[in-house]
Amino acid sequence: MNTESSPSVSTKQRRIAELAEYHGAEGLRTLGHHLDLEWMREAYGRVRKGSAPGVDGKSVADYGRELDKNLGGLIDRAKSGSYQAPPVRRVHIPKANGKETRPIGMPTVEDKILQRAVVMLLEPMYEREFGDFSYGFRPGRSAHQALKAIWQGINRTQAGWVVDVDIRAFFDTLDHGVLMGILQKRVKDGVILKLVAKWLKAGVMEAGALSYPEAGTPQGGVISPLLSNIYLHEVLDEWFEAAVIPRLQGRGFMVRYADDFVMGFECREDAERVMKALPGRFGRYGLKLHEGKTRLVRFGKPEDGSGGGGGSGKPETFDFLGFTHHWAKSRKGRWYIQRKTARKRLRRALKTIHQWCRQNQHRPVEELMRELGRKLHGHYAYYGITCNYRSLAQFYEGATQRMRWWLNRRSRQQDGMSWERFKKLIREVYPLPRPRIVHSV
Repeated sequence: MNTESSPSVSTKQRRIAELAEYHGAEGLRTLGHHLDLEWMREAYGRVRKGSAPGVDGKSVADYGRELDKNLGGLIDRAKSGSYQAPPVRRVHIPKANGKETRPIGMPTVEDKILQRAVVMLLEPMYEREFGDFSYGFRPGRSAHQALKAIWQGINRTQAGWVVDVDIRAFFDTLDHGVLMGILQKRVKDGVILKLVAKWLKAGVMEAGALSYPEAGTPQGGVISPLLSNIYLHEVLDEWFEAAVIPRLQGRGFMVRYADDFVMGFECREDAERVMKALPGRFGRYGLKLHEGKTRLVRFGKPEDGSGGGGGSGKPETFDFLGFTHHWAKSRKGRWYIQRKTARKRLRRALKTIHQWCRQNQHRPVEELMRELGRKLHGHYAYYGITCNYRSLAQFYEGATQRMRWWLNRRSRQQDGMSWERFKKLIREVYPLPRPRIVHSV
C-alpha cells in the first residue's frame, strides 16, 4: 500500500493541521472542499490492490479502468449528500483453534477509497491531539515502539503494579451517538459528518441476509481504526492525563495500542483506586470491561523483596501485544524485564502452520519450502525482539516438524521422509531462514 502522500496532498494536510491548532476547540467547518480529483487519486493509490471485492463484486483493478470518471462521480455524490454507503460483505474465517470463526468485513472498493480520503482529512487534525502513549493505527508508530514504551515506563516509574485491562467487544459495542458527539467537537463540516454517520449505519450482508448493527465501528472499514482512536482518546487518554495522573501518590504511566492498554503504578493504592474507577468511566460511554481478563498484576522487581509498592511474594506476569512480560536475571546477575512470545500466540501460530501444511501438502516441495520460508520471515519480523530467541527457536522447530510430518504422510507409499532426509533437504536444497533478532526492544 502506498503510504507516502503526493507533495500537494502533504501540503494540504499540513495546512489542515495548522488550522486545527489555530481554531482549537472551535473545530473546522470546511474540510469537504479538499475532496478533489487529486485527493481522491491519492486515496485510490493507498487502497491495497489485492483486497477482496465487496457486495458489488468489483476489484480495485476494475474500478481503476475508468478511474477519473469513477472518482468524479464519487466526489459529486459525496459532496451533494447523495452517496449511499453500500452494505459490507461479511464472511467468517476459522480461528486457530478450529472451533470458532472470526468475522471479516469487506466494503466495496469505492467505499474504501472514500473512507481513505476522509481518513486523510481527519488524521492531521487529531494527530496533534493524540497522546504520546497511544500507538495503535497511527502513522509512524508501531507495536514495537509500544513495547519499548512499557519497558521504559516500568523502569522510569519503578512501577510495581500493573493494571492489565480488557475492553469487552470494543469494536462491536462502540456507541454511535456518543461517537458522533465526540466527532462534532472538532469536525463541523456537514459533508464529513454525514459520511461518517452513513458508514456507521451501513448494513452488513452475510449469507444473503442484510442486517443493520446498532453499535460498533464500520465492518472492515479503513476509517474504523481512526474512529476508535478518537473515541478512546476522550474516554481514556484525556481522562488519564487530566484526572488520574495529578491525583497519584506515586508515579504512573499508560501505554495504549488501539483498544489494548496497560497502566503501571508505583503505589499499590493508586493502582487499586484507578482499577476501581475504570468500570464507571467506561460505562459512561457505553463500554464494559471484561471482568475475567482485567486484573491487577504485582510486577515489582524481585530483588525489592516487597514485590513493589508494598506487596509480597513472587512477581506475576502480564501479556501485551502478543508478548509475555516477566522478570529475568541477566548473566551478570541483574534483574531486567524480559519479553517472550505469549504461549497462546505461539500455539496459535503453530496451529496455523499445521493447517496450512495440511491444506497444501499436494503442492511441489519447492513451493512449500519457499512459502514456509516466507512465513518464518514474517514471524521473525514481529516476534524477533531482544531476548526472545528461545521462543523463535521453538516456532522454527515446531513449524519444521509439522512440515516434515505432512511431507512424510504424503510420501508414505514411497520411501518416506525421515528426519535425516528432511534435515538435509532444508540444509542443502531448500534452506529455511533460521531464527534471528530483528528488533532491539
